[in-house]
Amino acid sequence: MNSRRTFVKKGIAGLMAGSMISIPETSHAPQVAGKKEDTFKLGIAGFSFVHFKLDEALEMMKKTDVHYLCIKDFHLPYNSTAEQITAFHQKLKDANVTGYAVGPIYTKNHQEIDNAFDYAKRVGVDLIVGIPNHEDLKYVEQKVKEYNIRYAIHNHGPEDKLYPNATSVYNHVKDLDPRVGLCFDMGHNKRDNQDSVADLGKYGKRIFDIHLKNVTAATKEGKTCELGRGIIDIPAFVKMLRKIKYTGSCSLEYEKDMKEPLAGIAESVGYFRGVCQAS
Repeated sequence: MNSRRTFVKKGIAGLMAGSMISIPETSHAPQVAGKKEDTFKLGIAGFSFVHFKLDEALEMMKKTDVHYLCIKDFHLPYNSTAEQITAFHQKLKDANVTGYAVGPIYTKNHQEIDNAFDYAKRVGVDLIVGIPNHEDLKYVEQKVKEYNIRYAIHNHGPEDKLYPNATSVYNHVKDLDPRVGLCFDMGHNKRDNQDSVADLGKYGKRIFDIHLKNVTAATKEGKTCELGRGIIDIPAFVKMLRKIKYTGSCSLEYEKDMKEPLAGIAESVGYFRGVCQAS
């Protein structure tokens, strides 16, 4: 617990300092002097900002010095015009944020899958986070080959009849094109009583995106909490990220206090950075 408090204090102190001084663009992932830079990036999953307009979301990202965003349709609708997409990207650029993926996108048929790939192409990203029906997976594979856009299937815990955990996703994609993989929600995976650190190690080669979170219990009743306060061992998770040489985004999906999330996001970001710097 003492080391956990130290991580939190270090991270929050860094965030407070960052709010008072100009932060150079190269400081997206602060490192201890002489320490090798991590291959993974810290981002935020767009759903964290479901109650906020884009400008408000970007302001929170600026305050916490996070620069990668998984784009949700409530900020950039599926039917956006080319002009609207250009304006969206300009807002992100002005805020020093990169939109690296779209989703999660739920699809029920081939037409909706077509629409998802068309949307991703127009937005200009090479990754879709999606939730397709099992019977549509071969069609998803076909579209992946056609567009050369990776597709990461999101697991949603014990309530999810399609993909409750990482193993359920992997078993459905392991024989498909290697560009079909996982968006690993480590919190929902833990809520399904799975070992999220071990599963990261098992399926790392097919994990394209991570929804970074912690939870209060390894049960259906488990709730999202600040990253350093849950039951997942975050230092062990970071150690595994490095062991598998993960190169994608770890995007914080903060689902607590969602109408006033900034304090929890800041604490979680600070804790994650503290763990990365101290280990």
